[in-house]
Amino acid sequence: MEDQAGIIRSILDTDLYKFSTSYAYAKLFPRARGRFAFVDRANTIYPKGFASKVEEQLHKMTSLRLTDEEADFLNRECPYIPPFYIDYLRGYQFDPREVEVCQDEEGHLHITAEGLLYRITLWETPILAIVSELYYLVTGQEPDLEHVRKVTIEKAQIMKEHKLQVSLFGMRRRFSAEVEDTVTQLLKEHAGESLYGTSNVYYAMKHHLRVTGTHPHEWVQFHAAIYGYKMANYMAMEDWINVYDGDLGTVLTDTYTTDVFMQNFSKKHAMLFTSMRHDSGDPYAFVEKAIKRYEELKINPMLKYIVFSDSLTIPKAVEIKEYCASRIPATFGVGTNLTNDVGNDTVPRNIVMKLIGCQISPRQKWHHCIKLSDVEGKHIGDPEEIELAQRTLGIKQ
Repeated sequence: MEDQAGIIRSILDTDLYKFSTSYAYAKLFPRARGRFAFVDRANTIYPKGFASKVEEQLHKMTSLRLTDEEADFLNRECPYIPPFYIDYLRGYQFDPREVEVCQDEEGHLHITAEGLLYRITLWETPILAIVSELYYLVTGQEPDLEHVRKVTIEKAQIMKEHKLQVSLFGMRRRFSAEVEDTVTQLLKEHAGESLYGTSNVYYAMKHHLRVTGTHPHEWVQFHAAIYGYKMANYMAMEDWINVYDGDLGTVLTDTYTTDVFMQNFSKKHAMLFTSMRHDSGDPYAFVEKAIKRYEELKINPMLKYIVFSDSLTIPKAVEIKEYCASRIPATFGVGTNLTNDVGNDTVPRNIVMKLIGCQISPRQKWHHCIKLSDVEGKHIGDPEEIELAQRTLGIKQ
């Protein structure tokens, strides 16, 4: 079982986009509040008492503080995040009172986090990592570390052979922190320059890697609630540019379907954002849509690139790269297939935590936050609000 230090042992043990999005909320919407909800797509029945164990882990996180070494790393490697926000993180303390955890009579797990968005967004990835690792601990599943080493080196060699550019996006559904640490080290040793970096800020610091990331669905969801579905993508991009002035230039396309996004993707945005991220639906159809839009805007697709991140394996990444060859550059964010391929018939958790509600300030009413997708089964949120969004955007239901 886990020791007294807890599963999450550093404030930096999270994905970069949590800090970048938190700062963006703090700068532009400092009074905005949000509500996140845990979703288990596999409808797992968790062992009795599991919710209490999750709560114990959340309380252990209250002792975490940003160290001088960690602050120095952020200042050095993330110059787009200003010093005052890093000073804020020095004083930041996780508050478990912002989170409610329970199990129903059948054993399904329910988690919600509610509060100021610049604070509450920081709960998402640690909660998912905690649920994933705890599940394996409580059910007595152990990784085959020899298997982990063997398959990771094999994948690293394929990455190197095919000159893939891969970032590790593996925190949220990792088997454990130990496995993510091991995989990160092995990829660094064996993949060479094909390992572009990792989204996990702590392991980027520990292994001297580039820290990578994009903005999340929640940023577009929030803008939809405030500005309406037709303006969501446009305003989300405008505000991201206002905050980061061209840094962190990968734009997420599928919050309200890629087809809708392409209609909102202007010449200005196409010039300022370096890349689009594919996160659901047919990757090959996405390539055609991306190239078509760049060409419509009189931009050479070879000057841009696509970040593919939807349930990738390394062999699948090789196929996609070959399809894109000489048409548009491709890079890859690979997560669960790297940090939860541990043998012993272990099945990765199919879990997410999404923004389901927000208010621009405490005096304003709450709005539903929903996410559509290029895959119908991945829609998240209130069913009536999903229907309203589809009707507003002219999407077939």
